[in-house]
Amino acid sequence: MMAAPGAGDLDGNQNYPPLILLEGVTKSFPGVVANDRITLDVRPGEIHALLGENGAGKTTLMNILYGLYHPDAGEIYVKGRKVNIRSPRDAIACGIGMVHQHFKLVYPHTVAENVALGLQGTPFFGPARVVERGLRELGERYHLPVDPKARVWQLSAGEQQRVEILKALYRGADVLILDEPTSVLTPQETAELFKVLARMKEEGHAVIFITHKLDEVMEAADRVTVMRRGKVVDTLPVAETDKASLARMMVGRDVVFRISKAECTPGTEALVLRDLRALNDRGLPALRGISLTVCRGEIVGIAGVAGNGQRELVEVICGLRRAQGGEVVVLGQSLTNRSPRTVADAGVAHIPEERLRMGIVPGMTVEENLILKKHHRPPFSSGPLLRLSEVRKFAEQAIEEYEIMTPSPRTPAKLLSGGNIQKLILARELSGEPGLVVAAHPTYGLDVGATELIRQLLLRQRDAGAGVLLVSEDLEEIVSLADRIAVMFRGEIMGIVEASEAELGEIGLMMAGTRSVMGDPR
Repeated sequence: MMAAPGAGDLDGNQNYPPLILLEGVTKSFPGVVANDRITLDVRPGEIHALLGENGAGKTTLMNILYGLYHPDAGEIYVKGRKVNIRSPRDAIACGIGMVHQHFKLVYPHTVAENVALGLQGTPFFGPARVVERGLRELGERYHLPVDPKARVWQLSAGEQQRVEILKALYRGADVLILDEPTSVLTPQETAELFKVLARMKEEGHAVIFITHKLDEVMEAADRVTVMRRGKVVDTLPVAETDKASLARMMVGRDVVFRISKAECTPGTEALVLRDLRALNDRGLPALRGISLTVCRGEIVGIAGVAGNGQRELVEVICGLRRAQGGEVVVLGQSLTNRSPRTVADAGVAHIPEERLRMGIVPGMTVEENLILKKHHRPPFSSGPLLRLSEVRKFAEQAIEEYEIMTPSPRTPAKLLSGGNIQKLILARELSGEPGLVVAAHPTYGLDVGATELIRQLLLRQRDAGAGVLLVSEDLEEIVSLADRIAVMFRGEIMGIVEASEAELGEIGLMMAGTRSVMGDPR
């Protein structure tokens, strides 16, 4: 490992050659230039944030550094030596490790077996004692406790991320790339991760973390490179900037961090849940008698730690999961256990938690995805035939109104960034003036610009008279958007409070299973 100056001593680091230097890196895909002559240097003993909107080219650039993509032009230097990284094996040989946003682990195998995969001369089957011993030593050194004999499917998302980091360190990584490392972590796990990164920095490692979260940049990074539309806007020390300046560089305009909303004026009932019960995918109780009302003209937020029945609640309302008991009433119509099309036709918009799996058909074009729920109705169909001119007209209007960045309406939806896929889903779901909007984690994994737009769209629906059920693990989002907040724990509602009177301490207690003594029973 390269010797490094003192922790955080960036001036001292300037006397050392960069661990990584990218010069003029360019990468194009059909219809889009993902990286446009990118130059970036990463120094030993620093945490370097790569910040930008969804689709800015951050992950593409790091995939080039890790050998998953080949650049069309440009050069890569590692420790002052020009290298040709043709595969992840080449990257690992250069001391580069990467932890992807979606982990690359084999779930039935143990932690040690996953680390041993791909290592030459290391036994895979059997005890793999050498790997187990090495993992325990690394775990103690970096405070990354994990049982080498545990099977990956038994681990939480945070523990799986530890495995990925340990795997990279075990293979001798001097440079660790983390792609959206906190997207699956609780606030407590995020704090622990940042402690690990600080320890790595002290030992001379370089850490590159891809993010769109400004608070994380300000808290953890030494320097930040901001990208927009495939180009580098600037690279600067974090100490010399602030959140507002970074947001402006990211999106090219000022971003409003505080949401202003009109006073809530609830109307008639948009959604009524009565003693709703349902099972999870393993056949165990997930909803245990949920009763809740959402009125037109209000946003009701569902808060809680992931895995407490929120996903099952959304699926039962939208016809994607059978209720075992109770009733779902939407806009005065009983829709318990009705089909998703029936629910949609009744005026329910569904913004799903899993965009790629549930929100779009990846192989279909943008315009085809935009009419998925309306293709069988005028003006898009005439008998069994689609009216393509009407489809194209609607798609072009939606792309403009919802700021969907796509080369063409005929571009396959799978080629869009996560933020633009979410805008596509919103355009489809909200275009029909729904009476009820069910939004599950609508801003999850999105940059500040997309987050701002989506929150404004939800408020616009509420002000237009729709009822909005907002499911989110982001307490700041729920408190700022919702009019009332219901907290779920193990399939039950612990309490319902007015957002204007909500105290984070009280909400935290309810999230941990303590019932509120002042909750609104509606």
